[in-house]
Formats: sequence, C-alpha cells, structure tokens
Amino acid sequence: MTVFNARGAQRMNQPGVPAGQDHNTKYRKVTMYRNGSIYTAADPFATAMVVDGDTVAWVGSEQAATSIADSSMDIIDLRGALLAPGFVDSHAHLTETGLALSGLKLAAVRSAKELLDAVASAGGTGTVLGHGWDETAWENPVLPTLEELERASGGRHVYLSRIDVHSALVSSSLAAAAGLNGLDGFSGVARVVRAAHTASRLTARMFPESERRGYQEQALQEAASHGYVAMAEMSAPHICGSEDLRMAASWNRHGDKPEVLPYWGELATSEEHAQAILDALGTEVLGLAGDLNMDGSIGSRTAALLDDYADAPGHRGSLYLSVDDATKHLISTSLLGVQAGFHVIGDAGLGAVLDALDAAADEVGEQRIRAAGHRLEHVEMADQSAIDRLAKYSVSVSVQPGFDAAWGASGGLYEQRLGGRSQTMNPFASFYASGVPIAFGSDSPVTPLRPWSSVRACLEHSNPEQRISARAAFLGHTRAGWRATKHRNPLMGQLVPGAPASFAVWEVDELMVQVADSRVQSWSTDPRARTPLLPALDTGSDPRCLQTVREGHELFAHESLRV
Repeated sequence: MTVFNARGAQRMNQPGVPAGQDHNTKYRKVTMYRNGSIYTAADPFATAMVVDGDTVAWVGSEQAATSIADSSMDIIDLRGALLAPGFVDSHAHLTETGLALSGLKLAAVRSAKELLDAVASAGGTGTVLGHGWDETAWENPVLPTLEELERASGGRHVYLSRIDVHSALVSSSLAAAAGLNGLDGFSGVARVVRAAHTASRLTARMFPESERRGYQEQALQEAASHGYVAMAEMSAPHICGSEDLRMAASWNRHGDKPEVLPYWGELATSEEHAQAILDALGTEVLGLAGDLNMDGSIGSRTAALLDDYADAPGHRGSLYLSVDDATKHLISTSLLGVQAGFHVIGDAGLGAVLDALDAAADEVGEQRIRAAGHRLEHVEMADQSAIDRLAKYSVSVSVQPGFDAAWGASGGLYEQRLGGRSQTMNPFASFYASGVPIAFGSDSPVTPLRPWSSVRACLEHSNPEQRISARAAFLGHTRAGWRATKHRNPLMGQLVPGAPASFAVWEVDELMVQVADSRVQSWSTDPRARTPLLPALDTGSDPRCLQTVREGHELFAHESLRV
C-alpha cells in the first residue's frame, strides 16, 4: 500500500474546509483512506473514508475523495483492501490467553505419552504451565497420573488446563501446595474439577506483577493483530484475584491496546453487598457478570443437564449456584441498575437462571430487570421455551461460534457427551428469530482470537437450521458487542460520520454477500442490493489484518501497509 505523508497538518473540521479554522481545538491528525471498500451503512458503495483525530469525519466515493484530498492529510491507498468496523470479543480472559500463548501448547497432543513428553521438554523454571489438551481426540483417553506428571517435570509444579479450562491436570507437588486433599473435585488422580480446580489454578498463577503484565500485554497484542478493538474481560474470584482485574482495566489508560471491557463475576446477596463488592474492586466494572458460574462445561462433564451424559450414565454435571443464590444476585444488581449475568451452558443450568429471573421479576418488577440489561455467557443448550423467556427479559447472550466449529461435527465432543441432544446446541438462528440480543466472542484461550473464523462458523453451523448470514454474524461480532455492554454511544461499531474511528483494514481475495441458506444464491455483486460486502469466507483462509485502529490510535500495522 502507498502512503503519502504530509507534515504539520492542522485539524480538519469538515472534508474540504481549510485547516486551522477551528481555533478552539488542538492539533489533530487527519487521515484519508481511499481506493478500497468501506463497510458502512452510510454508503454501501463507499471506497474512501476520512478520519479526523479519533472520529470518522466522512465516507464516500473515490471521485469525492479526489476533490477533498489536500496536503494536510495523510493519505493511505488501500489498494482494494476492506476497511470495516473493528471486532469486539464479547468473552475473553487476558491473563489466561497470554499464558496459553507462552506456555505449552497441547491441542495437538494425542496421548498421555505425548503429553508427558511435552512436560519433560518444557524449559525454564517454576511451574510448568500448558493449555489445550482434549482427551476426546485421543485414541486412548487414559490420562497421566499425578506421579507421572511429577517425574516428567523433574519435581516442578505442573498445571495443564483442558481445552475448556473447566478442569486441569496437576502434579503431586502442586496438589500438595494447593491443599487439594478433602476438596470437592479431587479424588487422588491428576485431573481436577470444581473446587479442586479453582485451588490448583490460583496456586499455579502466583506470579509477579511484571509477569502478569507480560501475559496480558501479549494477549492484547495478539488481539490487535487480528482486528480486535475491544475485549470483554471476564474476571472472577475463582479465576484470578482482583489485582488481575485492576491490571486488565489499567490498559485503557494507555490507548495503544484494544479497549478492555471489564466484568467481575462475584455473587451478591443484597443491594448493599453488591455495592460493597463494586467499591472494593479498586476499578470500575461494567457489571457483576461474566464467569459467575451457574454450571461448568460439556467437555469436563460439569455442565448441569436435565438428563444424563450419554457417555456417563447417572452423571448430570454440577449446579454451582442455587436458584435462590441467583435470584438474590439479580435482585441486588437490578436495584443498582448494574448488569448481572452468569456462565451457563447446560439446560438444567439455564433452567435455574430462568427461574431466578422469574423470581427476581416478581420482587422488583419486570421493567427493572429489563432495564439492567443482564447478560448470560455461552447458553449452549436452549429450547424455544427457554429462548422465549430470555427474550421476555431482554437478556443478552454472549455466544462462541468457535465451540460449534470445534466440537459440533458428527462424532465430535458434543455427540460423544450428549448423543442426539448435540443437534440442538448453540441455537444462533433461533436466538435471532426470537429477538434475543446476541454478541459473539471466543472465550479465549478456549478458542483462538480469529474473528473471521468465528464468522465462518456461524455460516457453517453443524446444524443447518441454526446458520446465520455473514452480515448478521459480522454485526454480532462488532456492533452487538458494544450493545451487550450497555455502551452509551449508539454509533459504536459503525463507520458513519461522527462515530468513533475504531476499525480494521483487511487484505481480501474477494468480497461478496453470503447468506446461510444453501437454497439461496450465496453471493451477489448487484449494486441494487445496496448491501455492504464482506470477505469471501469459503476460500480456506482468513483475510489478513493490515491495520487495527481504536478511536484514531493505531494498535497494529502489518509491514505491507505502508509499502
């Protein structure tokens, strides 16, 4: 891409207005992007955009861009690239993501022996940390023992999180250090769940502040390099301490990283208790929501089900909170006008949350419940009756398309664990059809920070009836992410004049309109459609991010951007 730099530029009030006429504002950089494709509702044929400081000042045609371009602007030739609103990840964990990026990567491990070999090869000192193993992909799902992990590590503590991060493998020395004997979820074997997993994770993450900062920075840089302008950080006491949350929120002071949208998942028992929790955090949060666990995960068999797991007769997972617990939490937060929410995956877990919503509404009124804008995370098992109840209370749902891509195929994890119930998982289209607001995220490090892969997963849902269009999926990954946080600026996630200049530039092979129904033509370049185009996602590869900008500040730039 070609860039023409002009030095000494003054603030541009409007395209074509001479610089320097607004004496009440300080110097602000003006940049014109042209000769590309701009994804904007203002003009579906736009090829150019002007950014004035932190704001989109203008979008329009190439001819108009030529008439307003002047030497006061930096001009970036997009050379056919797509410029679109930046992605919002509606559910992520910064420190965990950094740990997964820097620790042992175990997704490709296919046996206990390979896992032990990976532990034995780990360099450095201190706890051996790793992430991503999934025994359902192994020919022999037998896991290593406490003692085998201890020997492989040479006596170092070992903590290896499963792909869903709802269970882990630990060594005997870490088990002793974490005091696992007698805790729920520890049976004397290496795999730990529930309270034992929480204790193991917190013990393994006792590292210096500088190390924690490095993990979070690595996660934010990874996000920026893939077009994310914001990340919803889902902190909770069982995941990390409040110091982790405060550090995550502190990145917003710098302006050179994706915006962190902080949540804290701690249970409140009264309005006064909720306020005390918020006051004690030492940083502002968007809500007492996120990973406040109503239940666990399908892969670790801790998601609460109405019927037995198909591969574990007599086992239905775990409810971590009662309906009464959840009701008090919803009442407390609703009275404060603060978002509440829960991590919920299984149908029994969702039923408990819905019963709590009914009970809370009886106490404080439906309008107060709706006004608080509560949200739920994951909601993988929801029938139409449950979806209708979510819509009744205007509850937003943060879902993860990567889950279906990873586990929804025939013979995959969902089918192994749930049998025929796997066909009804992650009902994206049903949520949309019923008016339930949905936003999309990765739950990183559970699935990677790859937003276009996530959009593709919506188009290619394992259940054709639950597929949605690329446009709906893209909006769910951008504009809807801001709305799920109750952001006050209605222009967030759009590229229209007056909106914050938060966007990403993508190198694309082809642009098209893609729909979910295979009976309908899946692409169109007919200008009469007046539909902004998105990258073709059936090419086998994702678009490459060339630049990420958050409110006018460049977060990431590929080396080819300014060639």
